[in-house]
Amino acid sequence: MADFLFEPHAPVSIPIARGGLFAVRRVYCVGRNYAEHIREMGNDERDPPFFFAKPADAVVVGGAPLPYPPQTQDLQHEIELVVAIGKDGADISVEDALDHVYGYAAGLDMTRRDIQASAKKAGRPWEMAKAFDYSAPIGTIEPASVIGHPTKGAISFSVNGAVRQTGDLAEQIWSVAESIAYLSGFVTLKAGDIIMTGTPAGVSAVVQGDVLEGSIEGVGTVRTKII
Repeated sequence: MADFLFEPHAPVSIPIARGGLFAVRRVYCVGRNYAEHIREMGNDERDPPFFFAKPADAVVVGGAPLPYPPQTQDLQHEIELVVAIGKDGADISVEDALDHVYGYAAGLDMTRRDIQASAKKAGRPWEMAKAFDYSAPIGTIEPASVIGHPTKGAISFSVNGAVRQTGDLAEQIWSVAESIAYLSGFVTLKAGDIIMTGTPAGVSAVVQGDVLEGSIEGVGTVRTKII
């Protein structure tokens, strides 16, 4: 067996409530899944779901700090329900989709909004706006066997204690089951994948020194500080 050229990178993992770790394979994100946010971004809320990705090592856990990323003057927050996939599947039906879910967490899809705007204008990919280092803080995963599959519940986000985003999971245009089914028509989902399911309205810029705190009723919290 050949030796590695260099030591392989440590696996990325998210803590599970009551013990254990969830090893992350891929990070998928649903774009524009709350009507109010779609309207604030100037887009058509009737569009079908679409997806973009972040690297697994963009995940930040345990309340660790988030370094302000380079090449942006407009770093914005997006609080989201995170779905942790625990069972492989392709072309999954909506009816079977929730059987593939291990659990849920609160997470942040951090976005370099100015880079995203420039990419949109030029018709270019979003990767450098979404898939940068430390761009996905995620809280503890709660198993679905304990909390069930939330379809409603308050989702909120604050900066330095001041509320910036509020909404309800019931306002999602595409449900968790529908998003899983649709995505699995494009790629095979595997245990270890996570899906970030979109954000409600109220996104805005954050700066160094800001403390970011998100909460989803019945699911959990996420917290980080911009350094």
